Amino acid sequence: MELILKYFPDLSEDQQTKFRKLEELYKDWNLKINVVSRKDIDELYLRHVLHSLGIAKVQQFNADTKILDVGTGGGFPGIPLAILFPEAQFHLVDSIGKKIKVVEEVSEGLQLQNVKTTNARVEEIKGQFDFIVSRAVAAMPTFVHWTKGKIAKKSNHELKNGILYLKGGDLSEELKDYQTAKIYNLTNYFEEDFYETKKVVHLPIKYKG
Repeated sequence: MELILKYFPDLSEDQQTKFRKLEELYKDWNLKINVVSRKDIDELYLRHVLHSLGIAKVQQFNADTKILDVGTGGGFPGIPLAILFPEAQFHLVDSIGKKIKVVEEVSEGLQLQNVKTTNARVEEIKGQFDFIVSRAVAAMPTFVHWTKGKIAKKSNHELKNGILYLKGGDLSEELKDYQTAKIYNLTNYFEEDFYETKKVVHLPIKYKG
């Protein structure tokens, strides 16, 4: 928890309470339904919570922003971001039912009013969103295909509406067809070794017409 406060010192008491409670909830649920590896659960704040919040270092979300978290797994990056931005609306989607079950229980345990969950493939989700977030569930071309037509046209943020993707390693090949993609190295924000190769990719979605 100290790790979160190190980089986000202005959290309210309520936010601090929720972030503290995360570990207990995940450890409890992980015993019943394994969604986080044993190694990762012991380093939950470093490997999952702070990593998710890397997106917030690139873009803060305004009130009423609609964010779709695709392939959320156990709730990352959606749950930590929902705690950080209580006025924004988060829709967490995963095709694996047991993972969404954990997300629902954690969200309920934290009394998050701004989280909606759906057990489905992203192609089945209706509506449009300001941003689509995810943690490396597929190569960018595949991900862009999955999420086609789901980005709202009107932008209300410093960054244009689009995809905010947590990825690692060399992305030159994967992003070669996306001239507008911008890479933000998380080492610019976090000093821990874990973030040495971790990045946030912002891909604004272009409109034809």
